[in-house]
Amino acid sequence: MGDEILLSVEDVEKKYGDYVALDKVNISVPKSSIYGLLGPNGAGKTTLMRIINQITAPDKGRILFNNELLSKHHIKQIGYLPEERGLYKKMKVGEQALYLAQLKGMRYNEAISKLKYWFEKLEIIHWWSKKVEELSKGMAQKIQFVVTVIHNPKLLIFDEPFSGFDPINASIIRKEILSLRDNGTTIIFSTHRMESVEEICDHIALINNSKTILEGSVSQIKNDFKSNTFEIELNTDSLDFSEKFNIISSTNNIFKIDIPTNSNIREALNFINSKHEILSFKKDEASIEEIFIKSVKNE
Repeated sequence: MGDEILLSVEDVEKKYGDYVALDKVNISVPKSSIYGLLGPNGAGKTTLMRIINQITAPDKGRILFNNELLSKHHIKQIGYLPEERGLYKKMKVGEQALYLAQLKGMRYNEAISKLKYWFEKLEIIHWWSKKVEELSKGMAQKIQFVVTVIHNPKLLIFDEPFSGFDPINASIIRKEILSLRDNGTTIIFSTHRMESVEEICDHIALINNSKTILEGSVSQIKNDFKSNTFEIELNTDSLDFSEKFNIISSTNNIFKIDIPTNSNIREALNFINSKHEILSFKKDEASIEEIFIKSVKNE
């Protein structure tokens, strides 16, 4: 891959009775990257995240963390924000955040200082003395985010981090995730929202039916799925037939065409331009969502 790897999952298998949750799963997570862990419900993503967090253990295979076999002493270098959140509703926000920070090995004064920094940065300092039960779901999400990142772990694992956020707060958290990456933190990011993957992920892995079916940088995967499909806007709502291209769809004066690989792109466009005025054209790039759906259907 050409990148220095922080986390390497090698041929990991996990069964629950007769149910195969993971079947020889392999992923390589580069340092200082945002790595999208994708897959349909039940594909095995949550099981893999629980294994990385040492909540459960693999039946076979191994995991390397910074070129060492993953072991208990790595736990403090990992932050995990699960999809199912859990805060003590009767505790005050500040007290609970402080308690959770100290569980991660932080000293009292250090924890207070960093919590105040994050609470002020996210403009939630006025929540410090509120009880958790007084918070909305989105407000509680912000607290969970803070206590996940507070100890500056080398690896952060976010499972659906934008769940419960309105667009404004989702944008704030997205900005903080990108900033953490830019400052050297490695992030595994699991979500069903493909637009979020397009926006922030550098690398992705697609798990389906307990197996890794796709992995690599976003740019490389998009390149692997590229086609000779173009979107062309004309000054008319009709397009003359030609063997040089196939018309996939049309909406008013916008046409999506596919140029066969054995055809010349320039000749096809020149043919169209000789018959009609081309107002604009662009190569149609497969989205991560389209790649996701195609890969799952073909698997």
